[in-house]
Amino acid sequence: MAILQARPREVEIDLARTAVIVVDMQNAYAKKGGMLDLAGGSGFDEAKTKPAIEANVRLLPAARAAGVKVVYLQFGYRPDLGDAGGPMSPNRMRHMAVEMISERPEVGDKLIVEDTWGWRIIDELTPEPGDIVVKKARFSGFAGTDLESRLHGMDVRHLLFTGVATNVCVDSTAREAYFREFWPILIEDAMDHTGPDFTRQATIWSFETKFGWVTDTDAVMDTLERAQA
Repeated sequence: MAILQARPREVEIDLARTAVIVVDMQNAYAKKGGMLDLAGGSGFDEAKTKPAIEANVRLLPAARAAGVKVVYLQFGYRPDLGDAGGPMSPNRMRHMAVEMISERPEVGDKLIVEDTWGWRIIDELTPEPGDIVVKKARFSGFAGTDLESRLHGMDVRHLLFTGVATNVCVDSTAREAYFREFWPILIEDAMDHTGPDFTRQATIWSFETKFGWVTDTDAVMDTLERAQA
């Protein structure tokens, strides 16, 4: 067992039963010219996204070296939107990608259509052999996927979350993890949010007080390094 400094208090984790959940670090969400950038008003800020990418670049090799599993979530729809939901689906009504695919087909490769540039995981964080990639078509990584069975199959209990967006897909997946008896721990500086900063603050507050723990990359790196000393 290892001690991880976190808020509201330190948490004891078993690294052999821990996974980093990298949420939607795709070109559409994390790169200039991607969907969030093109949408306007979505809160995309390259100055904030780059530090989150750099934090993941530091973190993931160290996690692998310490025997921590790395699981990527990859949000996307088939070109025909057949997995976006039926005519009365709130997902179809509310997800910006569905609207943009319909109204701006000329930017389709910048969105989250499967096998396009926008859908692909960013080059800096390309999955390595042994990593797991779980495709999803909803905000939560548990909705309609085999994420839970894969985690149970690896005997994982503790989940370290990174990625985008703090207040949407990270929040949705981490809350559901809590309800499914996993231990969700947000790595605050390894993720980015959309919209005003109060959306990030709300998610962080919720996990500090109700749903789990909040830490940062330096604290995780320290824990991983001490475990290997």
